[in-house]
Amino acid sequence: MDEAAEDVRRVLTIVYRGLESLSPHDLERTLSFDMEWVAPHEAEKAVKALVAAGWLHEANGLLSPSVSLGEVTVPFGWFPRPSRLLSPVPANQAVAPQPNVQRGEGRARGPAPGVSIAVPMDEAVETGGDPRAKLTQRVVRFVARQSGLAVEELHRRAQRKQAAFDLITPWLAYALVAREQGLPMDEIVDALAVV
Repeated sequence: MDEAAEDVRRVLTIVYRGLESLSPHDLERTLSFDMEWVAPHEAEKAVKALVAAGWLHEANGLLSPSVSLGEVTVPFGWFPRPSRLLSPVPANQAVAPQPNVQRGEGRARGPAPGVSIAVPMDEAVETGGDPRAKLTQRVVRFVARQSGLAVEELHRRAQRKQAAFDLITPWLAYALVAREQGLPMDEIVDALAVV
């Protein structure tokens, strides 16, 4: 699948996670204010372009994806190019990729003990030799275990923190999610301690 189509599929996967439909205004607000993928004055144009390109269909004043999203991988720190939302490729040119992983019936809550979690670094963030960057996986395991959040949800929330605060490191984004979850910050600070 072409990269532009994959970006639109990722956007729809994130926006419609757990939802079947959204009002056009809610979708505009999500694209502009919540995710900050397009400027507020471009959000209406992006929504109309997604409908015109066949990615969304309208029924009873609500918008739903008109393509099967299938298995969509959203890398940590990813965000779409605004041009791909303002001038999306036609949906009929996008072919859903074959799923390469079978999902179980239930979602695991947090990582299993001893499981290594790959945390991709956001390429836009310079760590500047920050030794805490190497401890990101430790923080992810700790926060997932203590909060009970699924790792995918933890990644999504940290990604939103990075998008909102622009130039923060992944480890700090996870620490902010931990604070949001009401976890004891002393333990997070200890997990990030660099000798």
